[in-house]
Amino acid sequence: MKMPDIPKWLNRKEERRQLTAYLQEHRMATYGFIQVPEDEKVAYVRRHFNSVAQRYDLMNTILSLGIHYIWKHVAVNRMGLKPGDRVLDVCGGTGDLSILADRKIGNQGQVFLCDINREMIDAGKNKPTNAVHRRRIAYIQGDIEALAFPDGSMDAAMVGFGIRNVTHMEKGFAEMFRVLKPGGTLMCLEFSQPVWKWFRMLYDFHSFYIMPWLGELIAGSRKAYVHLPETIRLFPLPDELAETLENIGFTAVRYQRLTNGIAVVHTGRKPPV
Repeated sequence: MKMPDIPKWLNRKEERRQLTAYLQEHRMATYGFIQVPEDEKVAYVRRHFNSVAQRYDLMNTILSLGIHYIWKHVAVNRMGLKPGDRVLDVCGGTGDLSILADRKIGNQGQVFLCDINREMIDAGKNKPTNAVHRRRIAYIQGDIEALAFPDGSMDAAMVGFGIRNVTHMEKGFAEMFRVLKPGGTLMCLEFSQPVWKWFRMLYDFHSFYIMPWLGELIAGSRKAYVHLPETIRLFPLPDELAETLENIGFTAVRYQRLTNGIAVVHTGRKPPV
C-alpha cells in the first residue's frame, strides 16, 4: 500500500497571513484542506460530527491511547475554578470538560454546555457515566460566533478541540471574551505540532495513515478522520494563537505544551474593570 503524501505544517506567519487574506477576499473557509463558501462551512461541520457522534468518545480514547483524559484534567485545573463559578463550555460536544468543571464548582455553580451539533449534545447527555454531573449541566444548542448569553455573565469560558472547526475563529474567541466577567478566565485546549522532529514523523504517520483506517473500521467514517488531521495542520501554532488572543483583548496569556506538543492548553484573562 502506497504511503499517502503528507503535507508540511503551515508554520510560517506569512503563509498563514496570505491564506487568511485570500479566504477573506473570496468569502471562503477551510474545511480541512478543501475550501468551501464560508456560509456553508457550518453545514459541513454538522454533517461531520453527525457521522461520528455515537462513536466520538470511543475513537478519542483509542486514537490518543486514553491520554486525552489527562490533557483535559490538566486544562481544567489550569483555570483555577472556584465553588459557585458560572462556566461556559463552547463546542462542548459530549461534555468531558463540562463534567470536570462541574466537579470543581459544586452545587452553587453552573456549567453551560453550548454546541452547534444536537447529535453530539445528545450523545453525551444520555451517557450513563457521570450521570449526576450530566444532569446538572445546562445544554444549549448554539453557535460560538453568536453566543446567547449576556455580556459579562460568566466567570470562565473554555473550548476543547473545537475552535479549529469554527468558520471565524477570532469571532468565536471575541464572543467568549464578551460573555466573560472582568477578570474572568479563558481556556483553550487544542491539537498542535509535536516538538521533536522524529516524534512529529511518527505522529504524521499515525494521523494520515492509521487514523483514517481506524475511523473507517470503528466509526464507519474514513472521511471524518481524514478531515481531522487536516484541520490540525491549518490551526495556528502556540505562539501564533497566543498573539491572536492578546489582539482580541486577553491578558496574562500563557500556554503549556502537553505530550511533546500534540496538545496545547492556552489560558488568558479578561482585564478587570
